[in-house]
Amino acid sequence: MISWNDFEKVEMRVGTIIEVNDFPKANKPAYQLAIDFGTEIGLRKSSAQITKQYSKEELVGKQIIAVVNFPKKQIADFMSECLVLGSVGNDNDIVLLSSDKPVENGLRVG
Repeated sequence: MISWNDFEKVEMRVGTIIEVNDFPKANKPAYQLAIDFGTEIGLRKSSAQITKQYSKEELVGKQIIAVVNFPKKQIADFMSECLVLGSVGNDNDIVLLSSDKPVENGLRVG
């Protein structure tokens, strides 16, 4: 079990995907994402292994949930700046977590 204070340290925010690119150097099929988290946080990049469930076209404009206070992580030649959240099925397919209604980019999830 974690404490409430532990949970509060995880900064989950709503952001809108504004750009999606193929990531051929990734070990597993993935996209490179540019995500707008609003004026306070700004743009962050992330890679996501979501190519089975999503096309690049359907991701642009989609609001997602991501952890924005993890250290940056080098993935091949790409620096991931946040962790996009999703549910992982038995076949390792990932379905993104998102808001069911449009909200302001950067809002904290809690």
